[in-house]
Amino acid sequence: MDIFSQTLDLFIHLNAHLADILSHYGTLTYALLFLIVFCETGLIVMPFLPGDSLLFAVGALAASTGQLDVYLLIPLLIVAALAGDNLNYVTGKFFGTKIKSRERIGFFKHEYIDQTENYYQKHGGRTVIIARFIPIIRTVAPFVAGAGNMYYPRYLLFCITGACLWVGGLITLGFQFGNLEFIKKNFELVVLGIVGVSFLPVAHQIWQRKAHK
Repeated sequence: MDIFSQTLDLFIHLNAHLADILSHYGTLTYALLFLIVFCETGLIVMPFLPGDSLLFAVGALAASTGQLDVYLLIPLLIVAALAGDNLNYVTGKFFGTKIKSRERIGFFKHEYIDQTENYYQKHGGRTVIIARFIPIIRTVAPFVAGAGNMYYPRYLLFCITGACLWVGGLITLGFQFGNLEFIKKNFELVVLGIVGVSFLPVAHQIWQRKAHK
């Protein structure tokens, strides 16, 4: 329960925690932010690290303190996201090849990989971009793309597009609007709103499937 409450506190008061980190570590904050974004996108076991809210908060902090350079943050965290995605893709490709050579590994079956390959041949590009904006899904999608043997140059093109839109868009939003008095006073609600909006595509898909059935 303590871990849950601490994690919730981290998400809700992300701006305060980032300000504390910046005051203690200065420019090393850039390295920490790089590591968080890299782990959230690159390690399949780290999907619950802050992503959307972190980028918005970083942009807001850059605007309010001037201690972070937004023109350095955006390319730096785009690289972090791309590095994480590609590590995840390679990991997925490795496991996909292993499963094909056996029949199954744990819960993963050969037939699942075949189905994934067919899906990514049809919808892989838009899936990679859309998944970038959905928590948890953005951590899983590169792994699945690799396991499904999505053509790498095509994957890389959409991966770069998604990373630029995600990092650049959210940091810019935070930088432009995070310094407003209303946002400062209601930052917790803004963070919850960002997370809620991020999950809307998933909720829409679930609703569509139920309606179809």
